[in-house]
Amino acid sequence: MVTITAIMHFINILLMFLIPVGLGIFLAQRWRLGWRWWWIGAVTFVLSQLGHIPFNAGVTALFQQGILPAPHESWRFAFNVIFLGLSAGLWEEWARYGMYRWWAKDARTWRSGLVLGAGHGGIEAILTGVIAILTLYNMILASSMDITTLVPADQVALALSQIEGYWSAPWHLIMLGALERCFAIVFHLSASLLVMQAFTRRQLRWVWLAVAWHTALNSGAVVFFQLWGPYWAEVWLGLTTIASLGIIWKLRSPEIEEEALPAPALPPAMDEIPALPVIEPDESIENLENTRYN
Repeated sequence: MVTITAIMHFINILLMFLIPVGLGIFLAQRWRLGWRWWWIGAVTFVLSQLGHIPFNAGVTALFQQGILPAPHESWRFAFNVIFLGLSAGLWEEWARYGMYRWWAKDARTWRSGLVLGAGHGGIEAILTGVIAILTLYNMILASSMDITTLVPADQVALALSQIEGYWSAPWHLIMLGALERCFAIVFHLSASLLVMQAFTRRQLRWVWLAVAWHTALNSGAVVFFQLWGPYWAEVWLGLTTIASLGIIWKLRSPEIEEEALPAPALPPAMDEIPALPVIEPDESIENLENTRYN
């Protein structure tokens, strides 16, 4: 049973790598844009987390130490949901804004925006896969060792419960990880295009719209997961993916289709226009007589 579950975990992890890499290869070959923008998007995500993760940890420490007043128990869950979603939206979307402004200055088309979003969401999926590999490795080791020698006595029961839950998870629950990465990548494609509008349309409100969209997606996923479980959380993410696809289509640049149209014919140069024949007037006496007024 453990072997079959391990195989399912391995397949789930493998998809976390294959899906973003496959999308990157598809976009690079179809549009011949190369991998530069993909890597810029990937590095931008990593840089955003270098600020996002310490920020969340710092705010949590301030609450624990009483420096910041803790929210009341009755609305603590709502506060955590909104705070975590808003924190992710602010750090990632403003990092994306900085990327467009100071790094990817030449990325102002629908296609380039999609490639940047594919890199942003793709590296997130790959890093999630790396974490999943380490988790699988640790669970395999923990299953073959005496857990009481690895953790304190007061945490043995919790550790055993986590190990049992990991190996007893059904295959469809395990595969939700790869499915969620697919949903997240589509979201990042839409968010990348939203932030790009701040430069193509010169309106900063598009960045705030991306922040709000990011906050709604993350916060909604946490609410559905906590109240109704992981499957309903994926239903929510599936619905937001449909909305993300609508955003991608709505922001599709019309000039993309014009690349295949033939160039309009230019007018001929002046020296290429054939000279018209000159008609000499008939100045005979008969003709002059006919032009007189009666």
